[in-house]
Amino acid sequence: MTAVTPRFATDVVTFYHPGFWDLTSADAVRDWALANPESFWDRVMDALAEAGVTGIELTFAPGDIESALRAFGSAPAFRRELAARGLSVVSAFIADSDAPDWRDGDNLPAIVADAERRAAFLADVGAQLLVAGLPMRTTYGTRPPFFVDAAYMTRMADIAHTVGEAVAQHGVKLAFHTESNSTLWYERDIDLFMALTDPRYVWLCPDSCHIALGGGDPVAVARRHSQRIALAHWKDAVGPIDVELTIDDTVFTQQQPYMTELGTGIVDWRGWAEAMSRTPGAGTVLIELDEAADPVAALRAGTAVAKKAFS
Repeated sequence: MTAVTPRFATDVVTFYHPGFWDLTSADAVRDWALANPESFWDRVMDALAEAGVTGIELTFAPGDIESALRAFGSAPAFRRELAARGLSVVSAFIADSDAPDWRDGDNLPAIVADAERRAAFLADVGAQLLVAGLPMRTTYGTRPPFFVDAAYMTRMADIAHTVGEAVAQHGVKLAFHTESNSTLWYERDIDLFMALTDPRYVWLCPDSCHIALGGGDPVAVARRHSQRIALAHWKDAVGPIDVELTIDDTVFTQQQPYMTELGTGIVDWRGWAEAMSRTPGAGTVLIELDEAADPVAALRAGTAVAKKAFS
């Protein structure tokens, strides 16, 4: 494989470990960051620069759009602060618990307005990608059952088209993340949703870990949909989730034991890197690390794995 030199990025959730802030809990981190947004961002940016990672993906609080605005007053001011350290925003992930729920078909105006607000910020900060997910599944065995069928995916595709067209007016692409236990998790989910959506308005953000957790082949997915991948999350998995998880507010915590550091799990990184090199998002490698106790060391280790995969 021809050697490539992508830029490296990470999700701000990498910096949410309480130990990194000398605090005792995730709640304490959120409370402190809410009260001290500029100090929060200063430390995150310094750590990114130290790790040699130049791009960030905004996510749920405290590393969200609202936090950046509280800290710096405006998107252009945030952009200047980042640029002074050689950093920039790559994307923003709609992960807020109070974001409009796509499962409710009557709130499309609210969904569009929320996406447009985020897209306007991204345009002002110099980024071009809004990442979203589809609603979660329900716990297996729940009555009445919830089926991820053609009718459901058609509704999701209709919403995605409307949102994708709206954010395109700001020069922003809408890409969908393949989250575990969501309705865009299994290979079949991804193929169906991609088949039902217009490639001009709807893009893909595959997550190597989550696809593997669903028993899928991340490399095969990336190869099939290479021309629609605007960004990818690089993350490793110890193996497929082998039980039916309870899908509630704790589901993301339940998934954690199945995730691992890059290069220590089952993802074929050379195959993934080869597939990624053929995508529109080839220029960025987003290393995803959930709450790393030592984010600088973890990011350096992750980028080393990615660089080796490309060699």
